[in-house]
Amino acid sequence: MTVAENVRLLPNRAMRSVLISLSHRRSLARLAVRSPLTRPVVGRFVAGQTLEEALPAIGTLKRAGLRTTVDVLGESVTEKEQAVAAVETYLDTIAALSGRGLDINVSLKLSQMGLAIGREFCLANVVRVLDALRGVDGFLRIDMEDHTCTDVTLDIWRAAHDAYPKVGVVIQSALRRSSADVNMILAAGGTVRLCKGAYAEPSSVAYKTKAAVDANYARLMERLFVSGSYAALATHDPRLIAKAIEIAEREGIGPERFEFQMLYGIRRDLQRTLLDRGYTVRIYVPYGGEWYPYFMRRLAERPANVGFMLRALVKEEGRRLRGR
Repeated sequence: MTVAENVRLLPNRAMRSVLISLSHRRSLARLAVRSPLTRPVVGRFVAGQTLEEALPAIGTLKRAGLRTTVDVLGESVTEKEQAVAAVETYLDTIAALSGRGLDINVSLKLSQMGLAIGREFCLANVVRVLDALRGVDGFLRIDMEDHTCTDVTLDIWRAAHDAYPKVGVVIQSALRRSSADVNMILAAGGTVRLCKGAYAEPSSVAYKTKAAVDANYARLMERLFVSGSYAALATHDPRLIAKAIEIAEREGIGPERFEFQMLYGIRRDLQRTLLDRGYTVRIYVPYGGEWYPYFMRRLAERPANVGFMLRALVKEEGRRLRGR
């Protein structure tokens, strides 16, 4: 039995844990990025490896009536030069979006901005991005990473939001603390992108079953609705989407008060259905060469693509070994 076949036999929860663990393997990342065999699958989730490749995809989404938020892929930066380079790429991206009349809406991870190097260094880099957005009336969403980053992420979000109000943050329904965090953000006048969470977290800080994560998502979603805040609901789950529509109709909340957010390349049929029903749908559009960790998390959420990816990597490794 092949590696790919063995992995397909794993229970979904075990497979998810394996894939998230593999997302941290730098050696596998180098192999995956080099392999041309991975590109057909990667291209489904990533709009391009360069800004020039990504811009046509963003334009196509706009013409289809979809909104966008653009993410320059990269995380866990440990060198100042890498963080500064990421900032420069964001500045180029913002200028290109503005110049082409596209949504000036970007998402970033603080670990890409140098969080591991230091809070002040990271915040200074975020402020450079904010300065560019302020000049074109753009919007920034700060992504949430694993639970060890939650406190400092919210701390930097508060500082950024004080400097420029068009800064939102992400909250994960998988974390037990999220209700208190949502209350704090709303009290500060912030906006939330609510997602389930794509990290392997310990049970001491996170709900471990899908039912519990979904139930918390529904509770937090209702809290966002009744608060009067603009809610960004990041989910592909039809049951949670139906629940959102039910709450909105019950509370008399119009579609201008919230939006659904979905990942690039996932559930295009559902995107179209919601758009046709008059709801705002925003697509999270990632691009860049540092796609491996993001891609592995998407595989963890979508096991059907695992077999293809593993077969590609095994073939590539076989060629490498034969070439020694």
